[in-house]
Amino acid sequence: MVHVLTTEEVAPVTGALTHRFGIHATDLGILWDNGQGRLLVAFGDTYGVGWGGHGAGPPEGSDWRCNVLAFASNRDLETGLRLDSVVPRADGTAAQILERDRQVDEHTVIPNSGIAVGGYNYLHYMSVRKWNADGWDTNYAGIAVSADGGDTWTKPPGARWPNSPKGDHPFQICAFAADRDHVYLMGTTNGRFGPAYLGKCGRYEVLSPASYSYWADGAWVKDPFQATPVMSGPVGEMSVQHNTHYDQWIALHLDEDRAAIVLRWAPELTGPWAEGQVVADAKDYPAPYGGYLHPWASDGEDIYFTLSQWGPYNVKLMRTRLKSDAS
Repeated sequence: MVHVLTTEEVAPVTGALTHRFGIHATDLGILWDNGQGRLLVAFGDTYGVGWGGHGAGPPEGSDWRCNVLAFASNRDLETGLRLDSVVPRADGTAAQILERDRQVDEHTVIPNSGIAVGGYNYLHYMSVRKWNADGWDTNYAGIAVSADGGDTWTKPPGARWPNSPKGDHPFQICAFAADRDHVYLMGTTNGRFGPAYLGKCGRYEVLSPASYSYWADGAWVKDPFQATPVMSGPVGEMSVQHNTHYDQWIALHLDEDRAAIVLRWAPELTGPWAEGQVVADAKDYPAPYGGYLHPWASDGEDIYFTLSQWGPYNVKLMRTRLKSDAS
């Protein structure tokens, strides 16, 4: 069993440090290695000069972009996560990398998880139709792809999972994971209150929804609506990685009922997943969400992750010290 000991803030990731990139306020900070020794960092709704000071959706003139992407290279995580550069606009500030879909009623397009496989980078995203008081409604989930290390992106129309009329498709917000033979999607319905489900495909079939199978009561099936939960809810934004130090799969996600980021672990992605232990809660970090594991800290006793707060609407790097019964 893995136990959470302490959590502390290492350093801000965005805010004053990223004004030079036109990033005055943003959230998420999804982390993955692009396969070429660079860390990719994907952010959600992002604002520049004119940002209102609290949360998303500030007034006109705030340089809103639905998403942006940055690069980092420092491996001394005790000093923080320092962004070296961004995918730029002509003026050098951060560009929106995933354009909005003008064919549907779409408010914004938000990244969920990234992974590099076989020379390509993949970014899971959701097409958000509208925000609600208790979550949001999606048009579909999709996977974007980059063939140049993250500098340019396309959104293949065939790489999409349309939501159902009831809004209950179980793979609308997904976290990537991978082993030697497969790429996995740990998915939830839109919003933050459902359980998590598991899908998989071959490593070279990531953009083909028809190639995926879904875990259902101990077997792999082709219909995502037949998938059965592998992790109890409520599961909000999530990240998953294999930790070689503990030889366990580790997941971080928002638990909306507890207003906290929790850590869970399992010997296999199919489970059994332990109930969540709090790593960061609203008493210490008001309005927390996200919780994206750093891929360069998957082989030690400590984990590092990015944490978002609704106010102030920015991202910070966190460190949690863990201990296992075996150590």
